[in-house]
Amino acid sequence: MNKPYAGKSAGRRIAMFAVDHVIEILLILLVLIMWASNDRFMTLANWLSILKNQSLKGMIAFGMTMVIVTGQIDLSVGSTVAFAGAIAAWCSRNLVEMWGISSTAACVVGILLALLAAAAFGALFAVSQHKLAMPAFLVTLVGQYAMFGLAGMICGGYPIDNALPNWLCDFASGRISGIRSLSYQAILLLIVFGVTFYIMEYTTTGRNLYATGGNPESARLSGIDVLHSKLVAFIAIQLLAAVAGILHSGQVNSASHTYGKGWEADAIIAAVIGGTSMAGGVGKIWGTFCGILFLGVVTNGMTILNLSVYMQYVVQAFLLFIAVLISTYRVAAKSHLES
Repeated sequence: MNKPYAGKSAGRRIAMFAVDHVIEILLILLVLIMWASNDRFMTLANWLSILKNQSLKGMIAFGMTMVIVTGQIDLSVGSTVAFAGAIAAWCSRNLVEMWGISSTAACVVGILLALLAAAAFGALFAVSQHKLAMPAFLVTLVGQYAMFGLAGMICGGYPIDNALPNWLCDFASGRISGIRSLSYQAILLLIVFGVTFYIMEYTTTGRNLYATGGNPESARLSGIDVLHSKLVAFIAIQLLAAVAGILHSGQVNSASHTYGKGWEADAIIAAVIGGTSMAGGVGKIWGTFCGILFLGVVTNGMTILNLSVYMQYVVQAFLLFIAVLISTYRVAAKSHLES
């Protein structure tokens, strides 16, 4: 059995354990602080609310982990949320009359088109970055503007209200019978967590993603299809963002080009604070899940403590700084302790 701490002094073993599990330690400390600040924090209803509120952004964060592990970044996912919701809502409103089909069929067509469009953008990002050597930062930033504009064109500059069928709205905002505040979205978050965790930890695809991010040239020389790995990562995050956008629109029964604004930052923070290295090759889905919970606890705590919206932005900016700081020094600290 591999024992990473074997042969080390007690103090060094503790330090190595702390470096390896820094997000879990921070999460526990934050929970204890919030619990001491407000008795309502540790109630079951509050924790279910945290999970539900983080579900859509959390799904995107799992996809962001896959992208960052390959050494790339995707800044477009917030616009993907708006774009996918706009397509689904527009089709639901217009295809019934245009094609003479039912509202359910029109919505299904819209959902399929939204997923197809998102996958196409993901493939375009991967190919542009790999074949044309364009920085992923710039490619996905262009995609962000493009999808924001397309969403605005589809919506005509105004929200598309009350267009989605009742079954989608009920599913998006529905509750699990007998369990207060636990929505289907929360269940979907756990499913996505399980699937992405399995892919990254136990499949050849996951190992190839890590190899691609660690050293693309070495991965290529060892027979790994680097382009395929990037396609998997970018298409996965785009599909997850599209699903999140459709569910978000269904939840409020409305679509708007302004939806999803800033969601890419939350996804990046959750991934990086969970241990994913911006340099690529390092990251865990479990760590991202802890990062999601960490952000959820922070947001929930700020709400309970009645902090202003503007102060919440300041706190989120501070968390992003801390996340990048942790990511920057975690690997160096671990290497130093192992030497």
